[in-house]
Amino acid sequence: MLNIRGGLKVFLAVEPADMRKSFNGLYALAAGKLMEDPQQGALFVFTNKCRNRVKLLHFDGTGLWVAIKKLEKGTFSWPSGVDVENGRLKLSNEALILLLDGVDLKGSTMRPWYQRE
Repeated sequence: MLNIRGGLKVFLAVEPADMRKSFNGLYALAAGKLMEDPQQGALFVFTNKCRNRVKLLHFDGTGLWVAIKKLEKGTFSWPSGVDVENGRLKLSNEALILLLDGVDLKGSTMRPWYQRE
Protein backbone atom coordinates (compact mmCIF):
# COMPACT_ATOMS: atom_id res chain seq x y z
CA MET A 1 0.00 0.00 0.00
CA LEU A 2 1.26 3.45 -0.87
CA ASN A 3 1.79 5.48 2.28
CA ILE A 4 1.86 9.29 2.07
CA ARG A 5 3.61 10.01 5.34
CA GLY A 6 4.61 13.29 6.90
CA GLY A 7 8.27 13.46 5.88
CA LEU A 8 7.74 12.36 2.29
CA LYS A 9 9.08 14.74 -0.38
CA VAL A 10 6.63 15.24 -3.24
CA PHE A 11 7.64 16.62 -6.64
CA LEU A 12 5.15 17.41 -9.40
CA ALA A 13 6.45 17.55 -12.97
CA VAL A 14 4.94 20.72 -14.45
CA GLU A 15 5.47 19.59 -18.06
CA PRO A 16 3.07 16.92 -19.39
CA ALA A 17 4.43 13.37 -19.57
CA ASP A 18 3.61 10.53 -21.92
CA MET A 19 1.11 8.44 -19.93
CA ARG A 20 2.24 5.30 -21.77
CA LYS A 21 5.42 5.39 -19.68
CA SER A 22 5.63 2.99 -16.78
CA PHE A 23 8.32 2.13 -14.23
CA ASN A 24 11.49 2.65 -16.30
CA GLY A 25 10.18 5.59 -18.34
CA LEU A 26 8.92 7.51 -15.30
CA TYR A 27 12.13 6.69 -13.42
CA ALA A 28 14.12 8.19 -16.32
CA LEU A 29 11.95 11.34 -16.27
CA ALA A 30 12.41 11.76 -12.52
CA ALA A 31 16.18 11.31 -12.75
CA GLY A 32 16.79 13.14 -16.03
CA LYS A 33 14.29 16.00 -16.23
CA LEU A 34 13.46 16.57 -12.56
CA MET A 35 17.07 16.04 -11.42
CA GLU A 36 16.14 13.83 -8.46
CA ASP A 37 17.16 10.28 -7.57
CA PRO A 38 13.92 8.28 -7.26
CA GLN A 39 15.62 5.80 -4.91
CA GLN A 40 15.98 8.52 -2.25
CA GLY A 41 12.34 8.04 -1.26
CA ALA A 42 10.55 10.98 -2.89
CA LEU A 43 7.17 10.66 -4.59
CA PHE A 44 6.87 11.97 -8.15
CA VAL A 45 3.64 13.14 -9.78
CA PHE A 46 3.29 13.20 -13.57
CA THR A 47 0.30 14.36 -15.59
CA ASN A 48 -0.85 14.25 -19.19
CA LYS A 49 -1.42 17.26 -21.44
CA CYS A 50 -5.18 17.35 -20.69
CA ARG A 51 -4.50 17.09 -16.92
CA ASN A 52 -7.21 14.48 -16.45
CA ARG A 53 -4.74 11.73 -15.46
CA VAL A 54 -1.87 11.52 -13.03
CA LYS A 55 0.73 8.86 -12.41
CA LEU A 56 2.64 8.60 -9.17
CA LEU A 57 6.10 7.04 -8.94
CA HIS A 58 7.56 6.08 -5.56
CA PHE A 59 10.41 3.88 -4.37
CA ASP A 60 9.53 2.43 -0.96
CA GLY A 61 12.90 0.81 -0.24
CA THR A 62 12.00 -2.57 -1.73
CA GLY A 63 10.74 -1.61 -5.17
CA LEU A 64 8.96 0.93 -7.33
CA TRP A 65 5.28 1.81 -7.08
CA VAL A 66 3.33 3.26 -9.98
CA ALA A 67 -0.19 4.43 -9.24
CA ILE A 68 -2.60 5.98 -11.75
CA LYS A 69 -5.71 8.11 -11.33
CA LYS A 70 -8.02 9.15 -14.16
CA LEU A 71 -10.73 11.75 -13.60
CA GLU A 72 -14.10 11.12 -15.20
CA LYS A 73 -14.87 14.86 -15.26
CA GLY A 74 -12.73 17.94 -14.78
CA THR A 75 -8.97 18.33 -14.52
CA PHE A 76 -6.24 18.32 -11.92
CA SER A 77 -4.93 21.77 -11.08
CA TRP A 78 -2.12 23.18 -9.02
CA PRO A 79 -0.91 26.65 -8.12
CA SER A 80 0.56 28.65 -10.98
CA GLY A 81 3.25 31.27 -10.58
CA VAL A 82 4.89 29.45 -7.70
CA ASP A 83 8.55 28.52 -7.45
CA VAL A 84 9.21 26.02 -10.24
CA GLU A 85 12.72 24.62 -10.21
CA ASN A 86 14.13 22.17 -12.78
CA GLY A 87 10.65 21.66 -14.25
CA ARG A 88 9.22 20.54 -10.94
CA LEU A 89 6.98 21.93 -8.25
CA LYS A 90 7.52 20.82 -4.66
CA LEU A 91 4.23 20.00 -2.92
CA SER A 92 3.46 19.37 0.70
CA ASN A 93 1.86 16.05 1.56
CA GLU A 94 -1.39 17.85 2.36
CA ALA A 95 -1.36 19.62 -1.01
CA LEU A 96 -0.86 16.28 -2.78
CA ILE A 97 -3.84 14.76 -1.00
CA LEU A 98 -5.99 17.78 -1.87
CA LEU A 99 -4.84 17.66 -5.49
CA LEU A 100 -5.65 13.94 -5.79
CA ASP A 101 -9.06 14.56 -4.20
CA GLY A 102 -9.85 17.14 -6.89
CA VAL A 103 -9.46 20.35 -4.89
CA ASP A 104 -8.43 23.29 -7.08
CA LEU A 105 -5.13 24.51 -5.64
CA LYS A 106 -4.82 27.56 -7.92
CA GLY A 107 -6.61 30.00 -5.64
CA SER A 108 -6.05 28.26 -2.35
CA THR A 109 -3.62 29.19 0.37
CA MET A 110 -2.57 27.22 3.40
CA ARG A 111 -3.18 28.98 6.69
CA PRO A 112 -0.08 29.41 8.87
CA TRP A 113 -1.33 26.95 11.48
CA TYR A 114 -1.80 24.30 8.78
CA GLN A 115 1.57 24.63 7.07
CA ARG A 116 4.28 22.20 7.90
CA GLU A 117 7.96 22.31 7.02
